[in-house]
Amino acid sequence: MDFLNQVVPQILTWISNTFLVEGARSQCLAILAAFLLSFLASRFLIDPRVNSKIKEPVEEWTLSKFGFLMIKRLSLPVIMVFLLWIARGVAQHFNWAHGLLYIAKVLLIAWILSRLIISLIIFQVKVTHSRTIAVLFTFVIWLVAMLEISHLLNPAISLLDNISLNFGKFRLSLLHLIEGGLLLLVFLFLGQRTHEAFSNWVKTIPNVSPSSQVLFFKLFKVGFYTLAIIIVLGGLGLDLTNLAWFGGAVGLGLGFGLQKVISNLVSGFIILADKSVKPGDVVQVGETYGWINNLSSRYVSVVTRDAVEYLIPNEDFITGQVINWSYSNELVRLKIPVGIAYGSNLELAMQLMLEAARAVPRVLLEPQPSCRLMGFGDSAINFQLRIWINDPPKGIRKVESEVLLEIWKKFQEHGIEIPFPQRVLYHKSVPELRIENIHDKANPNHI
Repeated sequence: MDFLNQVVPQILTWISNTFLVEGARSQCLAILAAFLLSFLASRFLIDPRVNSKIKEPVEEWTLSKFGFLMIKRLSLPVIMVFLLWIARGVAQHFNWAHGLLYIAKVLLIAWILSRLIISLIIFQVKVTHSRTIAVLFTFVIWLVAMLEISHLLNPAISLLDNISLNFGKFRLSLLHLIEGGLLLLVFLFLGQRTHEAFSNWVKTIPNVSPSSQVLFFKLFKVGFYTLAIIIVLGGLGLDLTNLAWFGGAVGLGLGFGLQKVISNLVSGFIILADKSVKPGDVVQVGETYGWINNLSSRYVSVVTRDAVEYLIPNEDFITGQVINWSYSNELVRLKIPVGIAYGSNLELAMQLMLEAARAVPRVLLEPQPSCRLMGFGDSAINFQLRIWINDPPKGIRKVESEVLLEIWKKFQEHGIEIPFPQRVLYHKSVPELRIENIHDKANPNHI
């Protein structure tokens, strides 16, 4: 009740001093003049230049497009705020009434902030309950504006700050909770789109490799969330210097308990920095052969020809042996073993193998294919056909299959035999055996 007895007279006094004073009409005319000037400047000076920059569809997000759209939508109120700021300064200098000018400026600022949040919703911010968050922020913005123009903002802030709890040296007030919660919602609201906008912008930078783009994005993400944590803790009124020793102890414990996780995180940054692998590379790690789909902070996603996605820890790429078929360039030599039967025409077989290799479109003619006699095996004469390709992402086993199929066709046409495993058996004659009946020999009278 005491609060109402104190506030109500202040509101009545404010209404009388603002709307019922001499000069209110002049202030209204000044506000109207500021609106007309802002409208003309926005329509004829800013909009034609901004419209020429906005060419992409609304559904596609880019950082530059969002900036130009915000300029187009907010140019009028921003210019008007600037003009009202000048008009209020002139009125203060000559001791003229300026209450309405101040009210108009505060309301315009609130409208600008609300329009900015609504624009983010139009671009389909991918945050859960984004519309609820936007409505909450809009309500808070207009509430603060109403309290400001009625000169009740400072008493309200003082009231919220007095409602507090003490935890040793740490004091937590209702004002700190509201500030920290609003700051957290701001970062949740803007985080996803900020990441997407920065990622799209990095992709437009020339002469930046895909791995460097991923590195820049991850550094930006780490910096963004680090800044968010610091700001939110500051909004809660927490002295960050008091957390130094606690943070050191927690970091030491995490270092021992999460050794593998930290190792993979560090390895991920090393991979991105030295550009040893990047998205799209064809790699072989142990028995896993496939294409790098994504570089994560903890693992590398490798997709095989069977559409199986392996999540290989980053540490394996640093400490283990990795075959990168497209590291410095995509020129790869393949060695295909071929065996022919003894008695075949070796020169003709080599010529047919080279012709078969040249008949496959993916096999390069420069460097030229070559065929080498490797040795004489138990069942076949062994050759090695060596070919070059420059598109390993399309598959290595596929081109080998095509070459072997062409070799088979040409061998069939020219009578070159691909042998089965053969074994030679030598049969030695056994001496004739003489069989005697010992019983008959001992009893000759037995018939």
